[in-house]
Amino acid sequence: MEVKDIMSKDVVCAKLPGNRTDLLKLLVTENKTGVPVIKEDKTLAGLVTRQDINAKPDEEQLAIVMRTDYPTLAPKDSLEKAAGLLLERNIHHLPIVHRNKLVGIITPADFLGVIEGMELETPIEDFVRTPCVPVYMGSPLPVVDTLFRVGNVVASPVLNDEGILVGIVTDRDIFNLSNIDGHTAVSDLGIGEDEDSWTWEGLRNIMKLYYEVKHIKLPSIPVSEVMVEDPITIFRKTNVSEAAKIMKRNDFGQLPIRDSKDRLFTMIYELDLLSALLR
Repeated sequence: MEVKDIMSKDVVCAKLPGNRTDLLKLLVTENKTGVPVIKEDKTLAGLVTRQDINAKPDEEQLAIVMRTDYPTLAPKDSLEKAAGLLLERNIHHLPIVHRNKLVGIITPADFLGVIEGMELETPIEDFVRTPCVPVYMGSPLPVVDTLFRVGNVVASPVLNDEGILVGIVTDRDIFNLSNIDGHTAVSDLGIGEDEDSWTWEGLRNIMKLYYEVKHIKLPSIPVSEVMVEDPITIFRKTNVSEAAKIMKRNDFGQLPIRDSKDRLFTMIYELDLLSALLR
């Protein structure tokens, strides 16, 4: 198979010239965590993610916030090449370009159906590459946010007093909209107050930026109040195709893995599964 067989062709893009407010509104209304940036003639100029915005919270110009040295592939490149590039660069967005024009984009989620269809029997434990950073259910949100930053992860299993898995928390859950009025956040970030112009899910993607720009401290509430309780898990010997199937059907970016004694073993991310195409 080739990249063109699984890429998304209807790509949401930011356009130059642009500013931070335009970009934030796009990410919120389209519920995206990153988008390609194109010029007026539709040639690819770069790519920008919420991490890029968070890294430069005071920068207004899109041309400065975006990354211009971002890798690309052509529609006829192989899925193996695409998977290898995503893994090597540890990225989640890969623009597809033909004659300098953006024609599509690929993310790790686009590979899940392919991996499911391969019917591989290799156990999922063989594909783990991303660190697993468990947190205690009573940990305050500022502590969990620090663990995410230091551990360079975007999700953690949550354990109770007995070390038993009771939930999962993502970076989006930490900055939960229940702690700040969404309408106020939208207005403060310069997005506007028209309820039809943004979604609650999309707004969650940029709440970390709101906290940093407004210098707001995370509330010291326990992570148990914002975590997803009783998450779906898989066994360490579950094969990789079955894991891909579960992640695809539930739109999961990660899955906790348990051992034969039902204890937490580690966690698998959708990007980790891409190495199945390289074996």
